[in-house]
Order: sequence, then C-alpha cells, then structure tokens
Amino acid sequence: MKEILLCKYGEIILKGANRRYFEDMLCKTIRFRGKHFGKFTVTRSQSTIVIEPRDDAADMDGMFETTLKIFGIVGVSRCAVCEKDMDAIRRTAREYLPPFLGGKRTFKVEAKRSDKRFPLTSPEIAREIGGEVLSVVPRLKVDVREPEVTVNVEIREFGAYLHAGQFKGAGGIPVGTSGKALLLLSGGIDSPVAGYMMAKRGVQLEAVHFESFPYTSERAREKVFELAGQVAQYAGSVNLHVVSLTHIQEELVKNCEEDYFTLILRRYMMAIADRIAAESGCGALITGESLGQVASQTMPAIGVVDPLASVPVFRPCIGLDKEEIIQIARRIGTFETSIQPYEDCCTVFTPRHPKTKPTVEGVLEQQNRLPFEALVEEAIAGKTVERVRTEF
Repeated sequence: MKEILLCKYGEIILKGANRRYFEDMLCKTIRFRGKHFGKFTVTRSQSTIVIEPRDDAADMDGMFETTLKIFGIVGVSRCAVCEKDMDAIRRTAREYLPPFLGGKRTFKVEAKRSDKRFPLTSPEIAREIGGEVLSVVPRLKVDVREPEVTVNVEIREFGAYLHAGQFKGAGGIPVGTSGKALLLLSGGIDSPVAGYMMAKRGVQLEAVHFESFPYTSERAREKVFELAGQVAQYAGSVNLHVVSLTHIQEELVKNCEEDYFTLILRRYMMAIADRIAAESGCGALITGESLGQVASQTMPAIGVVDPLASVPVFRPCIGLDKEEIIQIARRIGTFETSIQPYEDCCTVFTPRHPKTKPTVEGVLEQQNRLPFEALVEEAIAGKTVERVRTEF
C-alpha cells in the first residue's frame, strides 16, 4: 500500500479554451511548493490533480498541508493505493480508513469500477468495504442519504484507490494567472488580508512597507516580515520593499497644518508605491482600506489620494466590517502577529483631528509647501528589497 493525494479544482473547469493554461499554472505551483517535501510526480486527470511520492523519503504530511494552501485547489483527499485484489482492498480499508472516520457518526461507501474486468460489481464492492469499516469502527452507522463522510473505492487499471472524505482547499485560481500587483503592507490586520484576497484571485504579490525609524522600532519591522511570510504561505514568495518615510514626516511636521498630516502622508505613500509598481512590473496596487473605518478611509479622503496612482487600486476589504476582516485574519494565521503592539508609520505624528472631508485644493495648498517630487525620489532611492519566502 502507498499513499497519494487527490486534489480537486473547481473554478478552473469553467475557463473554456484557457483551461489548459490554468491547469499548467496550478501544476507548476504544486511542483514548486512540493520540492521542500521531497520528490513527487504531479499529473492531472478528469478535473483532478494526482500527487504521487517517488520514494519513501517524501514527506506526505507536509505536502498535504501545503496543498490545502494553494489557490486553485478546492479539495484534497489522502488516498491509499493497493493491488486490485479484494483481500488487499479489505486489508487496506481496515488499516487505512479508521483515522479518517474519527468523530464521525454516519458514513456510506461508494465504489466505481473503471476496470470492468474486476470480478465484483460496484454495489458488491461497496457492501464488502462497508462491512470491513464497521468491523473496525463499530460505532458508525450507515446513512446512504446524508452521511457525514463518504468512503470512496475506485478500481482503476493499475490499482485500487481508497479514500474517505475531502479536506477543504483554499479555492480561488492559481497565483500568477491574473498578473502582478503591489501590496501596501502595514503591520495591521487589514493589509495582509487584502493581499490574501487578491492572491486568491490569481494575483502574484509584491509588497511595500513604509517605516519611520527611529520613531518605529526594529521589532515593528520584523513583525511586517513575519506577516509577509504568513501571506506567502498562500501567495508564494514575495519581494518586500521597505521605504523610510522619516524625513517626509519630519518635513510635514515643520511645514504643514496638523489635520492634513495623514492625508498628505498617504499621497506620498501612493506616489512612492506607484513608482515601485512600475519598476516591478505590477499592474495594480492593493490596500487594506475599509470604507469609513478611520478618518483617512472616507470617500473624500480616498478621492484625494487615488489620483497619485497611475494604475488601478484594488481594495478587497472596502465593504467588509472589522469583524469580518478579523475572521479572515484568524483563518489564514495573520491575526496574532498583526495585533502585536508595535507601532507603524501611520501611528507616528497622528493628528488629533484629522480631515475627514478634505478638498483637493486644500490638500494641494498644504502639499505645495514641500518639495514633493524631491522627497519621493529620495525615499525611493533609499529603499531596500528582500525576498520573503514561504514559511512551511
């Protein structure tokens, strides 16, 4: 007996003439992620991707956990493969299936014979294996209408396949099939969620983080790299650009009215991000803004910042409330890191009464007190870039 993984994909089957491209991207991602866990063969058949270890050294547990976080896969089943012999199939059912039935109350068995030369019919195979399951997990009951778990037995040309239940995958479409975008990654809850949501729609991520050292600490910087690594579990490796805003913020304090600090700073951030996006081949920017959540996320505030971008700005969290965003953050594993009490650049020099209904004219009057282009160029010239790889 050996074990393989069966990965089902959903939305990809609707891609028509482009389906092959999406399948190829998904298989490429699986092969790349799988290198960390050993040698595997990845093939596809009938809307299913089959992942098979090439030797006993392959880490099936690690590969299984990774496939659950690969966008494009909607379900993963761990599957035992044995000889096409009823004694071998019965033995495999007794030894392999019980751990997948723990905590379940009802089940049924479905059998399928792709090899019609097999001596038993599909109903006969189902009855035989159902009896074997009940012999080792006697508390279970058969429910053919609404079982908690379905045991599948498939008789194929080269062997018999047994698996019980399917684990939910990440869904979406493969990363890289929708182009590349630059995520404005803070140390908060929202922006990692925004990056995750856009990666789920096939976007390859680059990221930019704005810091204000020494007003922000080294630990705050480390926190953002940790968040980038957690997002990379789903999105793949991310180039993280780090840009200092210290000089810009100090000039803001010296020259501008306090209630405009946040708005003008965000215009600087948008302009800098737009330049980095162009340099990196990104076709869009991504932010974690949620409408009305803070003063800088009102319609007028967003309206005076967006003109600094020459590419679309995606805001996948714009219609979500905080609790909905937190639920996603908990599910993807970024929440506990995000709430660590380390400041970010947006909490430095925060105005007591920020503008919530700014006008373009008012913002430009304040901005023109500064050498805007020179400060943007200076910030970009001092940036650093580091590759943040998937945390397995």
